[in-house]
Amino acid sequence: MDLCNEREMQLRIDLAAAYRLIALFNWDDLIFTHISARVPGPEHHFLINPYGLMFDEITASSLVKVSLDGKKIDDSGQLVNPAGFTIHSAVHGAREDAQCVIHLHTIDGVAVSCQKEGLLSLNQTSMILNGQISYHEYEGLALNHEERARLVTDLGSKNVMILRNHGTLSLGRTIAEAFTTIYFLERSCSVQVAAQAGGVLHIPDEGVQKTVARQVEGLKEDVSIQLVWPALKRKLDRLNPGYEL
Repeated sequence: MDLCNEREMQLRIDLAAAYRLIALFNWDDLIFTHISARVPGPEHHFLINPYGLMFDEITASSLVKVSLDGKKIDDSGQLVNPAGFTIHSAVHGAREDAQCVIHLHTIDGVAVSCQKEGLLSLNQTSMILNGQISYHEYEGLALNHEERARLVTDLGSKNVMILRNHGTLSLGRTIAEAFTTIYFLERSCSVQVAAQAGGVLHIPDEGVQKTVARQVEGLKEDVSIQLVWPALKRKLDRLNPGYEL
């Protein structure tokens, strides 16, 4: 196997692991929502789930390779959700650093996306994301390719997006980074929904928020690759092996 194929195979394994981990964390939505990863090479092809498989069924070999214009590169015969293609092709096409894109419809994530003020700096985890979050207004089911330009404009250079009345999105230079980021976002949303159910909210002052931003600067990439992702894959190997097939 040449180096390019070896890199794609490892990418497929990690992406399949990410799908199964999403299911393990109960962040999946039946057969809907998507995680994608760009394949090495100048073509900007990317891998995405076949439409119809549950996330805990995904394997490395079942992933579908598509181009930025939605054409399947292989002859797998698998379907691709057109809404998933719209969102993921937009981000992969616009951002060279978007190696992986994760989009979810969790209950807490959607709940926060429906709130006018969006994500609040209520706790340590949410403050880690300060300065990274963008917002995109709801335009209906993501089937209109013209929406891609507006989504990209709203995303800008940020790595996190809350799609209003819809869900959450993260991107990363690696699958490990994108997954760690979506974990921070989803946990922050869950804490916010829980906190709103009990009493008056206390939001730390701006000085403390800036301190947290300085403290986490430059840490997430190393931590996600070297520590978080290997630990997550060990957990998956214990609970739901076989994703590498």
